[in-house]
Amino acid sequence: MIALKSELLFTLTAKTAAAIEFRASAIGRRRIVAVDGGDFEGPKLRGRILPGGADCMLVRPDGVVVLDVRVPLETDDGELIFMCYKGLRHGPPEVMEQLARGETVDPSAYYFRITPWFETGAQKYDWLNRIVAVGTGQRLASGPIYCVYEIL
Repeated sequence: MIALKSELLFTLTAKTAAAIEFRASAIGRRRIVAVDGGDFEGPKLRGRILPGGADCMLVRPDGVVVLDVRVPLETDDGELIFMCYKGLRHGPPEVMEQLARGETVDPSAYYFRITPWFETGAQKYDWLNRIVAVGTGQRLASGPIYCVYEIL
């Protein structure tokens, strides 16, 4: 077996809008949050988050937030990359309540992980179409910050 190794791909800072809140259903409470912009920067690529993305999250009855995000990225050299990811955010009820109020909480106090996938037709960034990535997150009032790693 080969041990997993990772390398920082980029840090992404997203700006989000107010959530559209749905009534609870049998599987939880749906929230749709527009991703209005932001930026990303790393050793191999950097750029900005274009408008038009969204997180169609589900808050399950057990308090776990299930993320379902799709965002368009534009590199600093004008290439487009589609990024989608699933993820989970959960923690003690009092921590989750603090996050819901927009308070800054130490990211070690809760679990926040994502599994991004990339799609691009840009030759320079074609390697993104063939990697596995994972990320760790922190939730701020303005939106999430992720450190995204390529699994080598």
